[in-house]
Amino acid sequence: MNADALPRPLRRIAGRRTRHPGVLLAAAAICAVVFLPVVTLFLIALSGSGEDWPHLARNVLPGAARNTATVILLVSAGTALLGVATAWATVAYEFPLRRVLSWALALPLAVPPYLAAYAFAEFFLFSGPPQTLLRALFGFASARDYWFPDIRTTGGVALVMILVLYPYVYLTSRIAFLMQGRDIADVARTLGARPARVFFGVLLPVSRPAIVAGVSLVLMETVNDIGASEYLGVPTITTAVFTTWINRSSLEGAAQLAMVMFVLVFALLMAEQWARRRLRFHDRRSTRMRARAARVQLTGPAAIAVPAGLLLPVLLGFGVPLYVFADYASGRLDHLLNAALASALFNTVLTSGLAALLTVALALVLIHATRLSRSGATAALTRLAMLGYALPGTIVGLGLLFALARIDNTVDAAARAWLDVSTGLLLTGSAAAVVIACTIRFLALAESGIRSGLEKLPPSLDEVARSLGRSPAASAATVLLPLLRPAILTAAVLVFVDTAKELSATILLRPFGFNTLATLVYENASRAVVQEGSLAAIFIILTAMVPVILLSQALSRDGSAPPQDRA
Repeated sequence: MNADALPRPLRRIAGRRTRHPGVLLAAAAICAVVFLPVVTLFLIALSGSGEDWPHLARNVLPGAARNTATVILLVSAGTALLGVATAWATVAYEFPLRRVLSWALALPLAVPPYLAAYAFAEFFLFSGPPQTLLRALFGFASARDYWFPDIRTTGGVALVMILVLYPYVYLTSRIAFLMQGRDIADVARTLGARPARVFFGVLLPVSRPAIVAGVSLVLMETVNDIGASEYLGVPTITTAVFTTWINRSSLEGAAQLAMVMFVLVFALLMAEQWARRRLRFHDRRSTRMRARAARVQLTGPAAIAVPAGLLLPVLLGFGVPLYVFADYASGRLDHLLNAALASALFNTVLTSGLAALLTVALALVLIHATRLSRSGATAALTRLAMLGYALPGTIVGLGLLFALARIDNTVDAAARAWLDVSTGLLLTGSAAAVVIACTIRFLALAESGIRSGLEKLPPSLDEVARSLGRSPAASAATVLLPLLRPAILTAAVLVFVDTAKELSATILLRPFGFNTLATLVYENASRAVVQEGSLAAIFIILTAMVPVILLSQALSRDGSAPPQDRA
């Protein structure tokens, strides 16, 4: 049937689909790469005979699942409570150091959970500062004379996670509280509601979507963790995947456990979507966010207690790791010229830089495809490609390892047959595998950052350029890209930092003798010499601090109304 015979609306749809067939193909290809690890693991799991499953189901899975569920419950409750409380305190009240604490509360986000676990284990040792001070104050002679909590427990793992991951909830909750405007709270106040009633009855329910979003990010990071739980001696499903493959040499068993882990992550995502299914709140005017309620001026003991309470999570989540590693590093400054550290630093910069470039490029392709095609299929494929961020690094790493190994073997066999040359391991024998894994994991991070910048631009900008004869690609390159440069740079920095901190996928995919800063610290911690990796740990924290400080300072410029005295 000729397209000219179709009605005009259908002719437009048909024309749009035939004019840009490449964008749909590009989105489908990116989506296929994102799901390659999951499909590979699924096939490996099905190929197993199942002989290891009775042992796993009887001896491994129950304890690992129980520990994982306990950690998830404790971390979700703890981060929600701490994140919301700190966000509300900095938004609703005026007290000394409020502006400093507003951005400092995000600093623990610069500390990866595995570094925090190493630091806490060292800090709370018998010879650590807290126990030494306790013995000095009360005259205790040995550990038998007093009780001190053990950090190497399920509760200890949860505490570490809470202290470094609560900023996810703090940042999303703070934004939500700032954007509510003052009208909704003023209405409740005019009806006689006290501040506590306004918060619990009005503002907290309205901010639930943002809080749930922050907690979901926390849970994804919790499930992804391998270093903290392994070092503190708490077996989880994530560590069980790794140990089943390495210690029992059972690839099929590891793949089956990874599929259990994938089902858990999928259930968490569905629970998050269900929790937000009816939560839709909109203000009539975006300018209302500038008319925020005046902060209440705290006086007396409250003016001291509130900033002290807000400073505590910063000192624990950021100060303790920085103190421990800085103390160790101060005695090892000669290691700055160490070849292993220099190699790890170079490898980290290389993989993080390549991952940032590739991830931003693919994110731009997806955004351009969605903007150009405007079809439901392209939009659906783009959303599917964003699910990589929800995949734990263990699943991505294990699945990619064998998928890329199969590709390497196929290419090598073809080269031997046709050219009588061995290509070797092109992907799994280099940093390429780590770069691909981090690209899959952090594609959503780059896409959301760039898209947020694009949404601030008038949609007619590139259309004007195209009306002047520019092609879609030329208009995007000459009009949109220069305007999106800040958003692109921000997305690249975020991906760079997350790749530098990534441990789970890097452990599985790095070639022999290839270390990043994260794996160098992990190797030293595995040999019970955390202090030998202290300089690498300091480099990781300092690298991650840059975007965290920039982000938190930008969010602290809220332009709130001047404080008012407490009634």
